[in-house]
Amino acid sequence: MELTGAEIVVRALADEGVEHVFGYPGGSVLYIYDEIFKQDRFKHILVRHEQAAVHAADAYSRVSDRVGVALVTSGPGVTNAVTGIATAYMDSIPMVVLTGQVPTSAIGQDAFQEADTVGITRPCVKHNFLVKDVKDLADVIRKAFYIARTGRPGPVLVDIPKDITIARCKYTPPAGEIKMRSYSPVVKGHQGQIKKAVQLLLQAERPMIYTGGGVVLSDAAPELTRLVQLLDVPCTNTLMGLGALPADDRRFVGMPGMHGTYEANMAMQHCDVLVAIGARFDDRVIGNPKHFAQNARKIVHIDIDPSSISKRVKVDVPIVGDVKDVLQDLIVHVEAALKETRRAPEQTAAWWKQIGAWRERECLKYKGSDEVIKPQFVIEKLCEVTRGEAFVTSDVGQHQMWAAQYYRFNKPRRWVNSGGLGTMGVGLPYAMGVQMIHPDADIAVITGEGSIQMNIQELSTCHQYRLSPKILCLNNRYLGMVRQWQQIDYGSRYAESYMDSLPDFVKLAEAYGHVGMRIDKPADVEGALREAFTTHKNRLVFLDIITDRTENVWPMVKAGKGLTEMLLGSEDL
Repeated sequence: MELTGAEIVVRALADEGVEHVFGYPGGSVLYIYDEIFKQDRFKHILVRHEQAAVHAADAYSRVSDRVGVALVTSGPGVTNAVTGIATAYMDSIPMVVLTGQVPTSAIGQDAFQEADTVGITRPCVKHNFLVKDVKDLADVIRKAFYIARTGRPGPVLVDIPKDITIARCKYTPPAGEIKMRSYSPVVKGHQGQIKKAVQLLLQAERPMIYTGGGVVLSDAAPELTRLVQLLDVPCTNTLMGLGALPADDRRFVGMPGMHGTYEANMAMQHCDVLVAIGARFDDRVIGNPKHFAQNARKIVHIDIDPSSISKRVKVDVPIVGDVKDVLQDLIVHVEAALKETRRAPEQTAAWWKQIGAWRERECLKYKGSDEVIKPQFVIEKLCEVTRGEAFVTSDVGQHQMWAAQYYRFNKPRRWVNSGGLGTMGVGLPYAMGVQMIHPDADIAVITGEGSIQMNIQELSTCHQYRLSPKILCLNNRYLGMVRQWQQIDYGSRYAESYMDSLPDFVKLAEAYGHVGMRIDKPADVEGALREAFTTHKNRLVFLDIITDRTENVWPMVKAGKGLTEMLLGSEDL
């Protein structure tokens, strides 16, 4: 049967098992939208801005094992989407973005709404395609999904000129696995290297496991938990890896890095064997690489991406492979080794005693108040009210760090935030993507009065599709993280970080058809949260929570400093 290019796009998406597409129509993709209108195999979600479409597709993937899909038009549609694409790229999120393009004959002619999509997005995609022949379209879309979800995941873009969407050719349904001669990621880890890692771990007196988003993306949380319990070693999860090891496991020492716990950072610095799993030693985690290298230790690094290994920190035992597969092999070897030679508890007793001493510093303790709402208190109450079971999406800033520090994530894929790019405005569209996968779940958006206004138009999308996240706006009338840095490093000169004119968020939420609540007393926080998640369970609730304007995120490692050079509070300034 001959189909048009637009029909092929729709058929190919359906054949990939796509259930939701987030998008915004425009001239170059109207034939595709016409075919979407005619079909019922997947649902299209109309956002209010292309950036939000990509963020929603991104979150859709983060909380599931599916590839998110976004569809935008040419020119400004593409350029609006770039921030969302770059956000997903930095966090290795599998996604396929379909973009419209001017007709092939007009490419390079400065046609209306033309943009060099391939050139613009090349630095922030795993791969991109420009389809020049309708006969290639179906195969390109299949390859896009395959590339996006295999190896180190990432966004893949398919640019489709308008004339390709009306050209016709035969369509052949997919048969068998995709094979690409030039693309064959390594999945199984080298057995010799795995044995070396096991030997180092069993001989270690101060072992430490450090995990990142790779554990979550490869669905390896059960394997990680088994390994940590089997070896009885301390473990830290990065911002992107929270929930990979349950937060209530006694071996979990908290998040590492710039706003990590004292015990996690000290253990990272002073261990004698460090096993990094699906993490990349980025600047926000280890601080200054030279300072990190001062302490002698053996480092094992497990990652699907060989280019990430020894990129910032020289490692001793590199293991390239899928994290889940490597951990399964690692566990087999550890179990076999422990049957032959039991480790004496005394081997790591001093290490655990030291970690206990570091924990006694209670680095996350804060001074409460009966007069002003402390943001940490709000997150603690949220965790209590939702029993730690909510899906939590976050914007970027102080509120993001407080959410990571004080919400106890016991499961993976419950925490959705922009790690690598640090994109403001993601929280609300992330919640939209989450709810499409988990329609009945409790979903909380942790945001600030600065971040929420970057994609606040998506309150309209939420109303159209009856989406019901609870938005916790920790409103301190400042760009909080900017203000904190200005206080510490810029002589308290708060240049353009104060929000001088804010809307009435309650009335704004109501104008969009939602429930608005303003909370300005600590005693009212818990009641408001319970009302939002029970009485208004099926409504979007915007909670404008007026918080302490001067509260800072502690601990803190300043840029250029080492992990052990932490500021634990204002007294260290």
